[in-house]
Amino acid sequence: MQQQVYHSPVYHSQSIQAWEQRWFAQQNSSYGLMQQVAWAIAQRLIVIFREQGIEKAAICCGQGNNAGDGYLTAKYLLQAGLRVDVYAAPLGMSKDLHAAEQEAREAGVRILSGFHFQQAYDAYIDALFGIGLNRELNAEWQSIIQRIDAQPGLKIAIDIPSGLNANSGQPLPCAIKADYTFTALGLKAGLFTGQGKEYSGHVQVIDAIPADAELQPIAQLSPTDIHLPQRQAFGHKGSYGHVLIAGGHATMGGAVIMAAEAAFHAGAGKVTVVCDARHHTAILSRAPNIMLRDMNALSPEDVQGLIQHVDAISFGMGLGRDDWAKQQFDIWFPLIQQSDLEAVLDADALWFLAESPEQLKVNSYATPHSGEAAKLLGITVQEVGADRIKAIHQLQEKYAGQWVLKGAGSLILQDQLWICTAGNAGMGTGGMGDVLAGMTASLKAQFHQAVHLHEIVTLHALAGDYLAQRGMRGLQAQDMAQAVYHAVNL
Repeated sequence: MQQQVYHSPVYHSQSIQAWEQRWFAQQNSSYGLMQQVAWAIAQRLIVIFREQGIEKAAICCGQGNNAGDGYLTAKYLLQAGLRVDVYAAPLGMSKDLHAAEQEAREAGVRILSGFHFQQAYDAYIDALFGIGLNRELNAEWQSIIQRIDAQPGLKIAIDIPSGLNANSGQPLPCAIKADYTFTALGLKAGLFTGQGKEYSGHVQVIDAIPADAELQPIAQLSPTDIHLPQRQAFGHKGSYGHVLIAGGHATMGGAVIMAAEAAFHAGAGKVTVVCDARHHTAILSRAPNIMLRDMNALSPEDVQGLIQHVDAISFGMGLGRDDWAKQQFDIWFPLIQQSDLEAVLDADALWFLAESPEQLKVNSYATPHSGEAAKLLGITVQEVGADRIKAIHQLQEKYAGQWVLKGAGSLILQDQLWICTAGNAGMGTGGMGDVLAGMTASLKAQFHQAVHLHEIVTLHALAGDYLAQRGMRGLQAQDMAQAVYHAVNL
């Protein structure tokens, strides 16, 4: 799991590169910066290596300035008494790279050509490619990265795991799977979203130069230390919000059950579920405190009355996509849009929204996964995955409202972009989105603008992490209720 880092701004790689160039334009030394970054990395590695009993390391150096960091790191580790070998590609054109290679060689570092390891090492340090890589690696480089990944031992990446796109988190098409990533100057989005979490391990920032006024982040990491307002001693069920869960096609009752249970366990005072009546018995058998209405028995006037007497609604889970579902969407969605309700749109509600796009009100919270986002934008799932940050901005531009693009490193776009660093692979199972939808409606019903969407997403992820303490494989959404209760009471 990635550790939460205290430097929360996240940057685009081009912003980092421009920041460096502005620093150099002020007559600061580019080679001096390389030495500073390598020194800082080496000092952190010395601590880790001593704690883990690591005595010998291989440093893999490519052909750019990232390799220069590797050569200098090798020198400083050798000076600290560690056994270090460098495996290297032919040097590129950079003057700083040549200077770093010469400095390491003069310090006594053994430099070997190519990446066929002559012995086993306790650790492998990746200095092949930096943040500028944005093309698919050729077969030779793919083979080298796969060879490094196959070695037993600790893997450390300098700046970013080689082969990983620094902005999208996509491997190109493979990347070093690092246990630690020491990223220079500032955090890069690709370390935290998309597939990036699989490759970056524990992320630490190497501070080296002061931020200037032109440096602007593209996102913030969502904090994991979240404090909800305390309950008042004289509160009652009417004080804590009435949540309406609407969906539940005749053949899909589970989604509304999980959303409703999550709403109650997140603290809602009252929860009403509107769904096909054949699910009512199952709902009451699990949660007799849930109030029920038959979706088939409600007129538009009845729906209007319900909406006027609740504080938040979560709409679309298990609604279906047939003619019946379309009829219900055409009744419910316009009334939700016309109301002041906190409104969560999920699952099939998003499918119908994609069919008839329109602008959402500001307190609408749409929660698509990548497939739903692709449908909403009229692009492929692969295009969404190739640039998740671009995709979520396009969603808000097209539809307004507030957005969650679910998945590893979920993105949350309110007035600014947030990245959720909590959560785990065990949460990739049916029903987790329904739990999030119910939680979101519940916490918005209770606190409205006093709780932010990115905080709710993070609480959901923390609940998943709590549930996964006994193991990720086989984790089930219907078991999330008590974990949600735990997360909102931390």
